Amino acid sequence: MKIVLGSDHGAYELKEELKAWLSEHNYHFEDIGTFNGERCDYPQVARTVCEQIQTGAAERGILLCGTGIGISIAANKFAGIRAALAHDHYTARMSREHNNANVLAMGGRVIGSEVAKEILETWLATEFEGERHQRRLDQIQSFESPAPVVSKV
Repeated sequence: MKIVLGSDHGAYELKEELKAWLSEHNYHFEDIGTFNGERCDYPQVARTVCEQIQTGAAERGILLCGTGIGISIAANKFAGIRAALAHDHYTARMSREHNNANVLAMGGRVIGSEVAKEILETWLATEFEGERHQRRLDQIQSFESPAPVVSKV
C-alpha cells in the first residue's frame, strides 16, 4: 500500500512523528510537505494528497492540520475522496469498516503523538466490511458532481 501524507504548519511536528512510525513499520509513503513549521495553506496540502489518490499514485492519504477539521473539509471536496477526522482508535476503525475512508485526518494541536500513532495503526490495519455499507457509500458518491469539462482552445 502506498500512502501519501501532508500537513500544514499546525501539525508539522506530528507529521514528522508519524513519518518515523510509518518507516519503523515498513510502510511505503511519500511526504508532500510542509517541510518546516512556517505558515502554509492547508487546502493546497489537501489538494496534492487527494489528487495523488485520484490518479492512483497512492492508495491512502494522511492529512494533518491544527484541528484536522479544515483539512478534512477541503479533502472531501474531491471526487472519490472519503476523508475521516479521527480522534481515537474507535473512530479510526469505524471510518474504515463502515465508510472505507481513504484519507485519515487528524489535528496536531488536539491529539498527542502516541494517540495519533494508535489511530494510524488502527486505520491502516482495518478493512472495509462492504455489504450494506457499500450501498450507503454508493449513495454518497451519487451526490458528487461530475468533473467539469475543460475545453482546450
